[in-house]
Amino acid sequence: MGLFKVFDIAGSAMSAQSLRLNTTASNLANAGAAAGSAEEAYRSRQPVFQTVLNELSADKASAGVRVSGVVESDVPPVKVHQPGHPQADADGFVWMSNVNPVDEMVNMISASRSYQNSVEVLNTSKDLLLRTLSIGQ
Repeated sequence: MGLFKVFDIAGSAMSAQSLRLNTTASNLANAGAAAGSAEEAYRSRQPVFQTVLNELSADKASAGVRVSGVVESDVPPVKVHQPGHPQADADGFVWMSNVNPVDEMVNMISASRSYQNSVEVLNTSKDLLLRTLSIGQ
């Protein structure tokens, strides 16, 4: 692996975790959203990651991560009886989002720590490269 490939790998991981954090924040922002029907209700979304090997490189050990898509949860929204709600249907029901705030907070902490680890990899690699360069002085 080339000396500078670690920056590409850690950078792609940081980009992926940043999208994961943004998706989680969107889910949390819509956790209490109500809708008039099950089809209109907000469904939680999760990014799907994929390992990417650098096929153009002579060194096949070079890899990274890419977001291959964002999928919606197939868990049905929660039907709640609130006849006074402005979005209630004729029977007095509203459909609440299927976002579980506890799961989303765990996901946010995990993504944040993964991002922090990638930053540490970048900083450590930079320090090691600078020390290697200073040996020749």
